[in-house]
Amino acid sequence: MTTARQLLYGLALVAALCLLFWTQQQRIDTATARADLATERLQKLEQRNERQAATIVRLGGEVAAQRADQLSLQQTTSDLHQAHATDQLKKKERQRHDPPLQSWADQPLPDAARRLHQRPAITGAAGYRHWLSSRDALHAQPGSAGH
Repeated sequence: MTTARQLLYGLALVAALCLLFWTQQQRIDTATARADLATERLQKLEQRNERQAATIVRLGGEVAAQRADQLSLQQTTSDLHQAHATDQLKKKERQRHDPPLQSWADQPLPDAARRLHQRPAITGAAGYRHWLSSRDALHAQPGSAGH
């Protein structure tokens, strides 16, 4: 082999090695860029997960507070129902042992008071307005207008 041919083979080999190194460097750069992008995405996802976890904890606390409020409200309602039932029993007991109160309670209501207690099933504001405008108005008794 001649020196020129060896020189050409050597140059071709060096060029091939340079091309191989350059290609490998491009692959390394691409892989590094992908890794950086993946790291950035991972950080964003971790931040989002942290925000969601904080939201879940906050909502869990709110749900617990609402449950406690509901239990308190149910207890209050139960206490009020019990107090009302006790009052009704006391009232009936008083009526049974007090004849004047019993005779007063047995009397029918006056017509004006009975009309106040009569009310049809009303649906909506328009129905209520119509019911109010079609009723007989109660008038003040004579002599009580100046008081």
